[in-house]
Amino acid sequence: MLLKTFGWSFAVTVAGLALAGVLWGWRGLAIVGILSILEISLSFDNAVINAGILRKMNAFWQKIFLTIGILIAVFGMRLVFPVVIVAVTAKLGPIEAVNLAINDKAQYEHLVTAAHPAIASFGGMFLLMIFLDFIFEEREHKWLTWLEKPLAKLGRLETLSIIVALVVLLVTAMTVATNAAHGAGDKSATVLLSGVAGLLTYLLVGGISGYFENKLEDAEEDADEGAETAPAKKSGNGAVVGLAGKAAFFMFLYLEVIDASFSFDGVIGAFAITNDIFEMALGLGIGAMYIRSLTVFLVNRGTLDEYVYLEHGAHYAIGALAVLLLVTIKYEINEVITGGIGVLLIALSFFSSVRKNRTEGPPSAGSSSKPEVSSGV
Repeated sequence: MLLKTFGWSFAVTVAGLALAGVLWGWRGLAIVGILSILEISLSFDNAVINAGILRKMNAFWQKIFLTIGILIAVFGMRLVFPVVIVAVTAKLGPIEAVNLAINDKAQYEHLVTAAHPAIASFGGMFLLMIFLDFIFEEREHKWLTWLEKPLAKLGRLETLSIIVALVVLLVTAMTVATNAAHGAGDKSATVLLSGVAGLLTYLLVGGISGYFENKLEDAEEDADEGAETAPAKKSGNGAVVGLAGKAAFFMFLYLEVIDASFSFDGVIGAFAITNDIFEMALGLGIGAMYIRSLTVFLVNRGTLDEYVYLEHGAHYAIGALAVLLLVTIKYEINEVITGGIGVLLIALSFFSSVRKNRTEGPPSAGSSSKPEVSSGV
């Protein structure tokens, strides 16, 4: 089970470290290894969130997420994205931006760092909305009852998460953004614009995926009402299958945007270790492979069903990461702190789940009959 799930990650690790050793020697091998560990520690909560969404998708779209999705995560977000950021913010052509990244690494790092307020605002608002929508929703299981119960009542106001997010964005723009780090000066307008873009992206992608998911659930409920009506709904133009495809497609987009938001701090933090885009892409890419494998492992083992507070811990970690991203617009925060908070919250939620299972008994496994997700890449 372990080798089957993590086999590709082990293979990519061996190949990646060997390539780093050949190209850059022992120094490059050490840098790539450190970056891999950095990415895993920063994105552990990402795997839990991914697993919660991936288990709702059919086998085809799970495969898409684990193949095309990993290519987007490794090459798109860890290699292409920083270059695109430089091209857009510095108003350079794509070829000129690539040339700068390869031949003038110091200037390239400076330009990426200068774009950090916009990146942090966009990613921070997107992640904050994920956390707020989770914490304001009425849930069967409550981890921190004293906090989650009153917040769930407040969440009956449907627009509350948007209101809170906009208030946080305004406070950020009027405080930390007025004197951004690295002598960037007043970035209030940039932070406001990027934050609104992050909020709109969440509402658009999350809203569309939720709409099709709800329609799919309604169709499945209608099909379960009686054997006589079910064949009629599944025959003809195959509407149920079409709805599943649309729902899964927008879930896939939603997952990719989540992964992008999680990768922002990893990419920016990587510059503290190296400004070589290829070392960065290789190290962060190896880490991203383990996050994908961990996602598969959580789905196949039914871990989220067995340990019911894990998703709570992951969402609290997302909330903490969102706040930290916004704070880093002005203040530098060590990646060890960022990753450590996430790991600590998930560990606490895991032990709380174990304690609950011991006192109340484990929940009935609802996913045991589901087909196993393949980790093939």
